[in-house]
Amino acid sequence: MKIDFVSDVSCPWCVIGLLALEQALAEVAAEGIRPTVHFQPFELNPQMVPEGQEIVEHLMQKYGIDAAQVAANTEAIRQRGAELGFTFSAGTARRIYNTFDTHRLLHWAGLQSAEAQRALKYRLFEAYFTHGQNPGDTALLQRLATEVGLDTTEAAAVLASDRYATEVRQAESRVHRSGIHSVPAVIIDDQYLVSGGQPAEVFAQALRQVAARQG
Repeated sequence: MKIDFVSDVSCPWCVIGLLALEQALAEVAAEGIRPTVHFQPFELNPQMVPEGQEIVEHLMQKYGIDAAQVAANTEAIRQRGAELGFTFSAGTARRIYNTFDTHRLLHWAGLQSAEAQRALKYRLFEAYFTHGQNPGDTALLQRLATEVGLDTTEAAAVLASDRYATEVRQAESRVHRSGIHSVPAVIIDDQYLVSGGQPAEVFAQALRQVAARQG
């Protein structure tokens, strides 16, 4: 069984969805269900300027909501994250940024090993949501790659070039053509879709149903 986890590193519900999915995977592993997980790129804001945009202003404009609604949504996300052991720090992620380079780096990391890609994914989530850092900052990306055991020189070379840009854009196009326009999205065996930051039991149920269909 294969899982494609479609997400962006600036998407808070993607953090929640990934943590819940991993809880579900741990639960169903005892039943012999052990899918492989592949991370697929998705840019929430592909046209975002390099300096980014203030987050509350951005959310109000994008979703047509007011500051009070943004605050309520932010608190709901913070609480869900805390329940799953992740810290969304209030007042840190104050801007939204372009994330294309993070997806190029994650693509390269995945070519090295699934473990390195997963570790880098979590470090990127923490950098943005816990520490308020810019995921488009080349120096930060290089440092995080090094911290998860990836080659520093090669990471720098990837970031200084346009390497893997074509691969990332092709992957994003495949996602869009499949009808996915919001994240997180969990695709099981290229056929079954679970959308959103669902509770672990929803993911576990879906995995069991797919496994049962496979016999």
